Amino acid sequence: MAAGSSLRERLIDAGVDLVLTEGSASVGLRETARRAGVSHGAPRRYFPTHDALLSAVARRGFEDLGARFEAAVAGTTTPRSQLESLARVYVGYALERRGMFELMFRHDLLDSVPQASDQPRLRESTLPLFGHITALVARCQSERDATQRTDRPNEAAPPPAVTAAALWSNLHGIAQLWTWGSLQLVLGAPPLGGDPGDDQRDRLIAAVLDAHLGPMTS
Repeated sequence: MAAGSSLRERLIDAGVDLVLTEGSASVGLRETARRAGVSHGAPRRYFPTHDALLSAVARRGFEDLGARFEAAVAGTTTPRSQLESLARVYVGYALERRGMFELMFRHDLLDSVPQASDQPRLRESTLPLFGHITALVARCQSERDATQRTDRPNEAAPPPAVTAAALWSNLHGIAQLWTWGSLQLVLGAPPLGGDPGDDQRDRLIAAVLDAHLGPMTS
């Protein structure tokens, strides 16, 4: 059992390396086996389909991102500051680990086949991260409602999950458009390969949070 588990992890390690160096399109069962130094048929014992292997690789990405989220919020106290930290980590992760980031959210491919009964499905890594963001959004909305008076009391705010999904979509868009160079073009930022543009990305992130949660109040 231990040897099998070790081989499975070696195959996933090889798949992660392929994603990070050559992109997700390079992650085939045969090439992964070659990278892991095993026979071409070995991956089939653990990953009956190509999608199953990709799902295991993507799960590693979610574990990595989750660990970075935990580290980012360790020194924060308010839900708003935690969301800001998570947003910066999310965009930074997208730029640093582009191949993995692009793979992780292809649930149209990754979650399309059942996984082995003894292995959790990818959704069990994805949904807790989104649930954490939704919980922080709910706390931000509650604090805002408790401290601010509205001149439109009958206007209900969207459910926290809807706001969280819209916030996530905006952050994902920032990450993709920055990767493609589109935001640098419209903002007059240095092109890819130049200054990393952290200040401009931080301003974009702040604007997204303000749009969905309301501006910060002193």
